Amino acid sequence: MRLVILRHAQTAGNLERRYVGGDTDEPLCAEGIACARAKAPELSRELAHAGVAQPPRVWVSPLARASQTAGLLFPGIEQVRLDGLREMCFGAFEGKTADELGGDERYRSWVEGMCEGACPQGESRAVFSARSCDAVRGALWQAAELGAETCCVVAHGGTVMAAMEALARPTRPYFFWHVACCCGYLAELGVDGMLRVTLEL
Repeated sequence: MRLVILRHAQTAGNLERRYVGGDTDEPLCAEGIACARAKAPELSRELAHAGVAQPPRVWVSPLARASQTAGLLFPGIEQVRLDGLREMCFGAFEGKTADELGGDERYRSWVEGMCEGACPQGESRAVFSARSCDAVRGALWQAAELGAETCCVVAHGGTVMAAMEALARPTRPYFFWHVACCCGYLAELGVDGMLRVTLEL
């Protein structure tokens, strides 16, 4: 089994460097749509060159930016929404920029703690990572049940980082797995249940 895991294309909030989390359901902006359209043929060529079969389904976050991106990258492919693939809930920080939060002591404390603690009215990284990994494992299990050779997930930057930190080998820290919008990884699922990255997408 191979896993293709991708971050969605850009939204207006991404361009403004806002915390666009699980409680913000904004669509792709014009730049994001153009990015995904340009990425689609490139992604198709990369996957074909790697011998990756066309996925029978694409597992997506329930947020519009993920499903829109999946529709542009994998047109005509059925989408399966998994709530666990939703981006981290940033609570009181949701929708704001680092500059706007600069005077908030709670925000400074969170950043100084490597963003591991719980955001006020939001999630901790541990809680978020656990549900993200459960959702990615669920997508892999569902793909296997279909007899598919490829499981394709289109979600969020945080989802990608959380899943890869927990499941990829060799082990790398959370922020090592950061990817730009409309980018991600191709990985091989081993008999040990761990992922080995074979291509950056």
